[in-house]
Amino acid sequence: MTDRMIKLNDGHDIPAVGLGVFLSKEGKEAYDAVRAALDAGYRHIDTAAAYGNEESVGKAIADSGIDRDELFITTKLWNDDTRAGKARQALETSLKKLKLDYVDLYLIHWPADGWLPAWRDLEIMKDKDLARSIGVSNFQIPHLEKLLKFSQTVPAVNQVECHPRFPQHELKRYCEERGIRLEAWSPLGGSRKGQSLREDPLLSDIAAAHDKSVAQILIAWQLQRGVIAIPKSVHADRIAQNLDVFDIEFTKEELNAVMTLDDGWRFGSSPDTFTF
Repeated sequence: MTDRMIKLNDGHDIPAVGLGVFLSKEGKEAYDAVRAALDAGYRHIDTAAAYGNEESVGKAIADSGIDRDELFITTKLWNDDTRAGKARQALETSLKKLKLDYVDLYLIHWPADGWLPAWRDLEIMKDKDLARSIGVSNFQIPHLEKLLKFSQTVPAVNQVECHPRFPQHELKRYCEERGIRLEAWSPLGGSRKGQSLREDPLLSDIAAAHDKSVAQILIAWQLQRGVIAIPKSVHADRIAQNLDVFDIEFTKEELNAVMTLDDGWRFGSSPDTFTF
């Protein structure tokens, strides 16, 4: 049985599965997705300033009536604010939109120019209890090496693209050795030439063997590796289904089979070449 909670290096616990809201439209779509997730038992919601839906996320959280202490809310510092040295102002704006006094996790969204001083600002915000945990997103090993030379505060989380076609083995090992938890964005993978991981015949066979969907297999695969997963959906049935993964136990043969899908394919932007 896979653990539902994961301990971070600062002592806080993070739910192993959360709802991602990237591309969930501000308004009814994002609101309904978050409410569906909370009603289904999710307690971990991941948003970002750049997603433009923090207000809907905040309203859904407030309307849910769930005690704040039961929730784990993540948001992120966008690149423009990183470059402008406005991390503190950016978090205060996010908190206002979310209608929260603090977030459980605040991440530097990308290693944009100015991210080192931004990290110092995040440390201050953590000390002021505006963010319970702090971390990074889309950081590769050279970025982390530079950060760890700069600061004694080790990021709690590194959120990166991660799926069977791009499993991030080397980065995962590096993070684990330093107590940084890897978190997978888009754990269900994207599409390439009209084909997606959810249509892969190998994964379909494994899913059938467990009487689960391919999406559930992809999420459970991350959990079995010790990686946090934040699948995105705006459909209530799929949102609920994506949380029903903690009873999946893979055989060694199944895990080895999934590993054969690794072809180094990144469908998102590269942290070394992004231009936004």
